[in-house]
Amino acid sequence: MGVLISGTGSNMKALVAASRAADSIFEIACVVSNKADAAGITWAKELGVATQIISHRDYPSREAFDAALNDYMQAQHLDAIACAGFMRVMTPVLVAPWAGKILNIHPSLLPLYKGLHTHERAIAAGEKEAGCTVHLVTAELDDGPILAQARVPVLAGDTPESLAARVLLEEHKLYPKALSDFLSR
Repeated sequence: MGVLISGTGSNMKALVAASRAADSIFEIACVVSNKADAAGITWAKELGVATQIISHRDYPSREAFDAALNDYMQAQHLDAIACAGFMRVMTPVLVAPWAGKILNIHPSLLPLYKGLHTHERAIAAGEKEAGCTVHLVTAELDDGPILAQARVPVLAGDTPESLAARVLLEEHKLYPKALSDFLSR
């Protein structure tokens, strides 16, 4: 597995921890970030996981960045890719060669609240539940087939931050399990 991140990498940490369990069926071969200052890269290095920075700012277009990212991931001979807080919209240049092999975790109960500010939008809409979704990545943003979901209640007085914290706890449990289930099919 390769893991793509842009920030702290908390879901990547959950995946690495799961990969090191005795009964794990997957191994994290590399962690790649589009941001050199991503805290998750430092953490991965400290654990001895191979890391790579491929900055989107070094390329003239999304397609050029995705081509470079694809070239690197292909060179690693990966079976699949897990996006874990990778904050880039992918183009077909990256998605097509990995069709059916890129997973993402999204902080809403898809198909609701694609994109950003999911918790704020769920609260504003008066939702009774929120949660997270593991799905396959397609050329459409947050639109691929749903593999697994976890739900949490939206509580009276919730802020986007308090709701996000509860959802994130579920993400850390859901993603490793959904990944294992996906790989064992």
